[in-house]
Amino acid sequence: MRDIMGMMQKAQEFQKKAQEIQAEAAATVVEGNAGAGMVVVSMTAKGDLQSVRIDPSLLNPGEAEILEDLLVAAHADARRKGEEYLAKRMGEITAGLPMPPGMKFPF
Repeated sequence: MRDIMGMMQKAQEFQKKAQEIQAEAAATVVEGNAGAGMVVVSMTAKGDLQSVRIDPSLLNPGEAEILEDLLVAAHADARRKGEEYLAKRMGEITAGLPMPPGMKFPF
């Protein structure tokens, strides 16, 4: 019975830390870049878009397709950085826990 109580306490601690990391991720801003910084997308580590900066030289109507591609690439870069941030932070609290391969937090 003592082991179960210890496991329950650890689970509660884990849940609290996971909630703290989720709140931290909502406040952490990551930037994705494309076109050598000509397009910059800022978003929270949770994936909420904050801003988009576009170099004025890309605002040529004849180059709309290039701008569209750069926006997609910058967003993907920012999303990847946010996912890496969350994986690192969650890895800090799940270290030592026996978890199946590929299992991600939060569920």
